[in-house]
Amino acid sequence: MELGSNAFKIEEATIKEIHQAFATNKLTSRNLVDFYLHQIETLNPLLRGIIEVNPDAQELADEADRKRANSNKDGIFLGDLHGIPVLVKDTFGTKDKLNTTAGSYALLGSEVPRDAGVVEKLRKAGAIVLGKASMSEWYKFRSLSGVPNGWCARSGQGVNPYCPSGSPCGSSSGCAISVAANMAAVSLGTETHCSIICPADHNSVVGLKPTIGLTSRAGIIPMTPLWDTVGPICRNVSDAVYMLDVIVGSDPRDEVTMEAAKYIPEGGYKQFLKDDNLEGKRIGIVRHPFVEMIHEAIEKSSFEHHLDLLRQQGATLVDNLSIPHIEEIMDSSHSGELLVMMVEFKSSINAYLKELITSPVRSLADIISFNERNSELEKLAEYDQHTFIEAEKTNGYGEHEKEVVEKLKNLSQNGFEKMMKDHELDAMVAPGSRASPVFAIGGYPAVTVPAGYESDGMPFGICFGGLKGTEPKLIEIAYAFEQSSKVRRPPSVV
Repeated sequence: MELGSNAFKIEEATIKEIHQAFATNKLTSRNLVDFYLHQIETLNPLLRGIIEVNPDAQELADEADRKRANSNKDGIFLGDLHGIPVLVKDTFGTKDKLNTTAGSYALLGSEVPRDAGVVEKLRKAGAIVLGKASMSEWYKFRSLSGVPNGWCARSGQGVNPYCPSGSPCGSSSGCAISVAANMAAVSLGTETHCSIICPADHNSVVGLKPTIGLTSRAGIIPMTPLWDTVGPICRNVSDAVYMLDVIVGSDPRDEVTMEAAKYIPEGGYKQFLKDDNLEGKRIGIVRHPFVEMIHEAIEKSSFEHHLDLLRQQGATLVDNLSIPHIEEIMDSSHSGELLVMMVEFKSSINAYLKELITSPVRSLADIISFNERNSELEKLAEYDQHTFIEAEKTNGYGEHEKEVVEKLKNLSQNGFEKMMKDHELDAMVAPGSRASPVFAIGGYPAVTVPAGYESDGMPFGICFGGLKGTEPKLIEIAYAFEQSSKVRRPPSVV
C-alpha cells in the first residue's frame, strides 16, 4: 500500500522507517491501522493468524496522531513505539474490549483484573494494541498428540503464509503468521519450550526469546512459570530490539523480574544494533544432534553457507562441540521436563483463573469439564485433552518433583553453561528451532533469524543462543548476520 504523492510503502516497513514517515508527514497512525485492518480483512480468512481485532484501534490511532501533532510543536519525541500497532498473543491480559482466552471457548467472556505487565508498558510507550493473535490452543498443552500446531477452537487452523501445507509451528503461531503476512507491524508472543523460536523459524520472521525474568509474565495466562518468558516476534532484528527495550524491567507482580533486572544494560538494547559486530565473536557449533537433525538438502547447504558467512564477517567458529547428556535433554518425557510442566501448569492456571473478575471456569478441573460438555464447540471429538487430565492428577512439588527440577538445573549448568564457559563462547549457533529444549530448561535467551526457503517455499531460520543476560551479544550477532545475509522476503500470499 502506498499513501499519497509521497508514496510511503507500509509493507515490510520497520519501526524506524515508520517514525521517519511520521516525522515527515508521509504517514499517520490512522493510515497504519487502516492498512493493517484491510490486510486482516483480506488475508485473515485464509491465514487465521488473528482471533480478534481491537474495536477501538482506529480511535486509539487518531488519539496517537493528535498527541504527536501537539508534541511536534514542542519538539518532543514520544518514544519508539508511539502510534505503532502491536499484536499480542491471546494469552496477554488486556483491560479493554478484547477477550483473553488462550484460543479456547472455555475463557470466552472472562474479565481480567488489569492489563498484563508488558501490555501496560506497551500502552505507556504509546503503542496501539491492534488485536489478539491466534495460537496453538492452551499452548498446545491440552494434548501433546494429534493436535496440529497453530490450531485453536476459536479461530481454527492457522496457516503458514509461505507454505500452506507446512506447519506454522506454535504456540505463538498467530504472531508469526501475522507479522510475516504484514497483518501487523510487530507482535508479542510467549515461550516455554520453543513457542517463539519455532513459529518465527517456520514463518520467516525474527523471534527473540529473552532470559527468564527479563520480561514480566504478570497478567498472562501461565504455562510453566519456571520457564515462561515473553518476547517479540517481528520481521527484522531491529524491530524486535525496539520492542525489547520497551517491555523489559522489573514488575512487583512478577518477583522473578527483580533479579533479572540486573541484566538490562544502561542505555538499553538499541545500542547493539551494529551491522559490523561479528569481529572477534566466538560462536560454537554443536553438530550432534542439531545439525544431524537437518533432513532437507537446501537447509543443510544453507546452514553451512551461513557458517562461512559468519567466518567471513570476522567471527571465530568453534566446531564439533558437545553438550553432555544432550539426548536426555532433548527428550522432555525422559528428562522430567514434561512432569514439571504439568505440575506448574495445574497450580499456576488455577491461581490465574481465581484472580479473574468473571470467568466461566475457575480451575483446570473446570476447563476439563467444560471441554467434555462442549466437545462439538471445542472439537474434542477430533482433539483430546490427555495432557490436561494428566496434569490434573498432579499434586504440586513433592520430593520427586523437586529432584527433577534440581536434575534439570544440573543438566543445564554442567552441560550448555559449562560448554559456553569452557570455550569462552559468545553464542551457540544451531539450525532452525532444534536447540530449543536446551534454552528452555536453562531459562537462556535465543534469537532466530530467517535463513532460507525450501523448494516448496517452506522457510527455515538460524538460531543464536547464549547464557543468561547475554542479549547484547546475541543482538549484535543476529543483527550483523541479518544485515549481511538479507534472506527474508515477504510471502507470495500477500
